[in-house]
Amino acid sequence: MKLFTSAALSLIVCCQVAVAQQTRQNRQQPATVNMSSQDDQGTTYDKREAFDPTFMSRPGTAFRTGSGAPGAMYWQNRADYKMDASIDTTKEEISGTVEITYTNNSPDELSYLWVQLDQNAFTSASRNHTTTPIGGNRFGNVEMIGGDSIHYISVTSSGGQTSTPSYNVTDTRMQIMLKTPLKAKGDKVTIKIAFSFRIPEDGADRMGITKTKLGKIYEIAQWYPRMEVYDDVQGWNTLPYLGAGEFYLDYGDFDYTISAPADMVVSGSGELQNPSEVLTSTEQDRLNKARNSDAKVYIITADEVGKSSTRPKDKGMLSWHFKMHNSRDVSWACSKVFVWDAARVDLPNDKKILAQSFYPVEVGADSGWGRSTEYLKGSIEFYSKTYFVFPWPVASNIAGRVNGMEYPGIIFCSWKAQTSRLFFVTTHEIGHNWFPMTVGSNERKYAWMDEGFNTFINIYSGLYFNKGEYGSVRDEAPRHLVGYMVRNEANGDPIMTFPDCIDARQLGTLAYDKPAVGLYILREYVLGHDRFDRAFNNYISRWAFKHPTPEDFFRSMNDASGEDLNWFWKGWFYKNWTLDQAVNDVSYPDADPTKGVNITISNNKQLVMPVTLEIKETNGHIGRVTLPVEIWQRGGKWTFHYASTSMIKSVVIDPDMMLPDVNADNNTWPAPLH
Repeated sequence: MKLFTSAALSLIVCCQVAVAQQTRQNRQQPATVNMSSQDDQGTTYDKREAFDPTFMSRPGTAFRTGSGAPGAMYWQNRADYKMDASIDTTKEEISGTVEITYTNNSPDELSYLWVQLDQNAFTSASRNHTTTPIGGNRFGNVEMIGGDSIHYISVTSSGGQTSTPSYNVTDTRMQIMLKTPLKAKGDKVTIKIAFSFRIPEDGADRMGITKTKLGKIYEIAQWYPRMEVYDDVQGWNTLPYLGAGEFYLDYGDFDYTISAPADMVVSGSGELQNPSEVLTSTEQDRLNKARNSDAKVYIITADEVGKSSTRPKDKGMLSWHFKMHNSRDVSWACSKVFVWDAARVDLPNDKKILAQSFYPVEVGADSGWGRSTEYLKGSIEFYSKTYFVFPWPVASNIAGRVNGMEYPGIIFCSWKAQTSRLFFVTTHEIGHNWFPMTVGSNERKYAWMDEGFNTFINIYSGLYFNKGEYGSVRDEAPRHLVGYMVRNEANGDPIMTFPDCIDARQLGTLAYDKPAVGLYILREYVLGHDRFDRAFNNYISRWAFKHPTPEDFFRSMNDASGEDLNWFWKGWFYKNWTLDQAVNDVSYPDADPTKGVNITISNNKQLVMPVTLEIKETNGHIGRVTLPVEIWQRGGKWTFHYASTSMIKSVVIDPDMMLPDVNADNNTWPAPLH
């Protein structure tokens, strides 16, 4: 999540009610209409810009098709990890080794490799630090005591020859020179790296150390050297880690062991492989019970926290062994203060997994955190049924200082969050296991492809959970963007902007809110549920565990919905265009209301949308007219004939307030009195 703003939370609860209202809307059958075009006098609209035949017109390739699907020759490289690490709670340091088996499936020979060293962001010389304003922001000016120390590197070729390569570290990236180039189409190399780093107390809301009354909670992420992605779009993706732009990673299998003091409990991505070595027999029995329980089961209760009876031994270290298949990352947390509860999650096709929560005693088992596993379970069940089945055997929620951050199979949520706040941050963070953990977009470039998509699906998970327990009474969800769109029409950043280039004050709107509202409008207003859902789920299935670009998404939606939505993608994502639909005039042919009425509407700004009008007659009849977006291909004004049988009482454009119209005053005829 990283930036779960009040605006994003407001968007979710607002859209929930708008969806419900849209469903309940009593729509009248539209009357017969005849239409004709007029000129654009009085508007700033340019039809050639809105319906631009050159937009997104590059042909597809054998790697990525024009339909938005992976092509017959699509490829991506693979990185498998085996790791052994330990935490020194006295020095507050992580040390370990990582063995990366890297497979080059590309058609290119690689003479060097690039590796991410994200911990280097926590050094005073990092670009993350030097590009942070004096006043600071959420991702910078953190405690600069960290950084990766690389103790040795070895490279073993597929032929078994081991060598010590030369390497260069530049900020958060390391280039490893190969003595023998990695051949194309399937050649492998194994890189072994020994590393260590100080754990930053304030890890820029990604990781860190939480001090509680009974001890510390360690949330550990971006903790091992990880491969950069080499893809068909631009080769090596080596943008530095500056904080706002997140991660882009290859998929592979993970086998890792964390050694921690024996009095601590460790929760990690993936499934615990050695419960008999790190849990008591009582805890093992409780965990097995939880795997078959719809209600939460305590593995460690609040009364048991800190007691030696909860640990197989009370001195030395214990090694916790985890495995995770087909993932792009793993993270973990450890503490001696954890209350631990868990429950079964029911997935489609009778598949069952485990949801679990870890939180300190002082937040209270009867608090919002006492319902964390319920929130986690409900969200996973909804997303799995609606979009794509959760692909891993365990999902964990960790309470700590990190306000909200996601990793495959594990999320970090604020220990101070309660009730609705905890529900929304939980459903948001676990939602990221669909975007970008399953649909593996490039977060370093396109924050909206994970944050916006995820904020969008959160709207519906909120409606689903406990029949809308945390819903809102507010409506008109898309219109909450109007103020922002008006202020930023001329010089603001569009959605399609590097996240690190976006004004930090606008990141929440551009990465979360506006993309989510755009998808909401497509589903609820433009395409309808059936067509949108088929197209959206088709995109997810096509690109699960792959690397889609924005154009892959746009083309997939066009292809599967049967609509050329380029007018929408251009205006909403690439431009800051605003929408101003208006009712201009109502006139009666031959001055006879029984012969119907001619209604003139206009599109006064550059953004276009289909049109819905509600028409009330003095005889009590209420009609609805729906006009396609293509009327604006004819120009900025449009006149149609409506078969009324009495005088017109009122005409309202966008009567359900489903669109971010920047001028509501001209949406009604006759114009409202002020």
